[in-house]
Amino acid sequence: MSEIFLSGLNESQQKAAKHIDGSLLILAGAGSGKTKTITTRLAYLISIGIDPTSILTLTFTNKAATEMRERAYAMIGSNMSTPPILCTFHKFGLLFLKFYMSELKRKNNFIIIDTDDKKRILRTIEKDIPVAMLVSEISKYKNTLLTPTQVKAGAELKIYQQIADVYEKYENYLLKNNLVDFDDLLLLPYKILSNNEALAKETSGKYQYIMVDEYQDTNELQYKLLRLLCMTHSNLCVVGDDDQSIYGWRGATIKNILNFTEHFENTLVVKLEENYRSTDTILDHANQLIEHNRDRLGKRLIGTRAKGDSVRVYESHDENEETRKIILDVKKLLDSGVRGRDIAVLFRVNALSRSLEEGFNKAGLNYKLVGGMKFYERAEIKDLIAYFRIITNSYDNFSFKRIINKPKRGIGKTTVDKLEAKSVELKKPIFEIIDEFSPDELNAIVGKKNSRTLKVFLASILDLKDTLEESKMRFLDIFEDTFDFRASFENLPDGFERQANIDEFYGYVRDYFIQNPLLELDNFLNEIALGTEDTELENEAISMMSIHASKGLEYKNLFIIGMEEGFFPIVGDGSDTEEERRLGYVAFTRAMDNLTCSFVHSRFYKGKRTSLLKSRFLAESGLIKGSLMIQQQSSSYKKGDLVQHKIFGMGRVQKAVKAGKDFKLTINFGGTKRDILSAFVEKA
Repeated sequence: MSEIFLSGLNESQQKAAKHIDGSLLILAGAGSGKTKTITTRLAYLISIGIDPTSILTLTFTNKAATEMRERAYAMIGSNMSTPPILCTFHKFGLLFLKFYMSELKRKNNFIIIDTDDKKRILRTIEKDIPVAMLVSEISKYKNTLLTPTQVKAGAELKIYQQIADVYEKYENYLLKNNLVDFDDLLLLPYKILSNNEALAKETSGKYQYIMVDEYQDTNELQYKLLRLLCMTHSNLCVVGDDDQSIYGWRGATIKNILNFTEHFENTLVVKLEENYRSTDTILDHANQLIEHNRDRLGKRLIGTRAKGDSVRVYESHDENEETRKIILDVKKLLDSGVRGRDIAVLFRVNALSRSLEEGFNKAGLNYKLVGGMKFYERAEIKDLIAYFRIITNSYDNFSFKRIINKPKRGIGKTTVDKLEAKSVELKKPIFEIIDEFSPDELNAIVGKKNSRTLKVFLASILDLKDTLEESKMRFLDIFEDTFDFRASFENLPDGFERQANIDEFYGYVRDYFIQNPLLELDNFLNEIALGTEDTELENEAISMMSIHASKGLEYKNLFIIGMEEGFFPIVGDGSDTEEERRLGYVAFTRAMDNLTCSFVHSRFYKGKRTSLLKSRFLAESGLIKGSLMIQQQSSSYKKGDLVQHKIFGMGRVQKAVKAGKDFKLTINFGGTKRDILSAFVEKA
């Protein structure tokens, strides 16, 4: 029976599926049949008599777990007395806590809170620090096993001292009310197992065969939890692709997969390099691009399909010309019988969807934004529109309530409710009440401090009305100087994206005024309102999405826009060029038949039109000729080789690991071990 399962696999897939005991790393390239391999391995283990209850398979999403379960059951049937556990990390944590929460002297009738609950609790503890920042930092602390005390001890800046205090109060609140958040579903099982060796051995003995999907996305906590689950055996099989590790910004550490063979001894490494998705031409460019990364285990996708058409590169003056070219291509595809669901447009920065959405709306093309909000539905853009509506129409109570405390100025819900009640009573807009009431009259409604804040806010709006009449081009600068709206997103985890959206919006407003010098701000707002009517047919809509959202998907016809330095790759403080390059590799390998990459010479950037340089990735992938940082091609290195370094002198190689076009060498220089890239040494 087991041979039937294996007959549909290639040689490498079969080798992985038939491996039983000992640690196994399946390096699965994009489109190489990863899910098919891991589900076949699950079915194979059960078919040779392994107890299903001793097999634990962990995934990152419910969707992946469901797909694997359906595929495995289709092979082996679902009539087992007790099926194997196949679920997300967090679902496994929940099941574990239901049995062992008492180990922490807590009852097992705990309640799991979602992100909104978490935000509400944190707002009651701290009102000045942005709640998104608190959520992000506390999650980061939990996933790196840092207690409030440890955070406090290591915090150099005052803001992180304050966050540590909030973290401590938040943890006490959860404990007192027997609540657990999403991160606790991993952290608490880890605490229980690390403090109870007998239970850890018992649990490890129960799950004799463990499989983990998307291992390149695991974080420090997940790795340490897996170590405990493998305390009594080494039967851990992980599947992943170091070249598709793109979630460093949310805590995933690529080192888990890069160092797997060091973490778990005698690991069998199986590389799945045969790609069943993309044409040879597309794969060739993807391979060329990713080979520029040094921090990788090294593999090369091998095509199983025809060579295919050349990858096209579009060069445009600006984003409007870029959009026109893509729309023209999309229309040709649709006219030739291609379905909308087989076409997608990807971008690195979400703000780039704005010009696409405008163009597609005007052209009458159905589209959907996958894994994200449409540009004008994003909170920061809706806030700006509300501001502009108040400036053009003071009677708009709805918009007034939306922005009265954005950015925060100490006006809470109670104050807004009082103003709204007075507005209904007098049949006057809130704006007019603030304008017409004397300070004493306003004090009586909302208190002295809030009264003063509201009067200042009103004066600012009136000044901006005057500015708009005098100079539409100066209006946005004065608006930003007045309210520091853009700056208010500075320290948020997604601040870069939000600020990029704001810059894009400001740029679009300026461009509108340049193109339509006789029209006013209210004309612009009306045009937006008309353009955002939702008429898409979901099933046949063309997909637009960020590259992050595209992971795991595939499209016959793919466009990647915004291939300029600063947009893709993102450059500057905090950016990781190797992770950006992995994103490029992910983007290229979403394409099945046709791929088009696009760059422009200028975009609206930081609120103004800026000249841009084409992305280095275009040259690195061999799509265009351009200057590259050429590295000397390294010859092969092995343990025992004698090498010379210009500073450290003579040394002997103790370990050599392929890293892109280089080797990462562990060298003993007279008793001192150093990790050096082979491009910086010569054979002696």
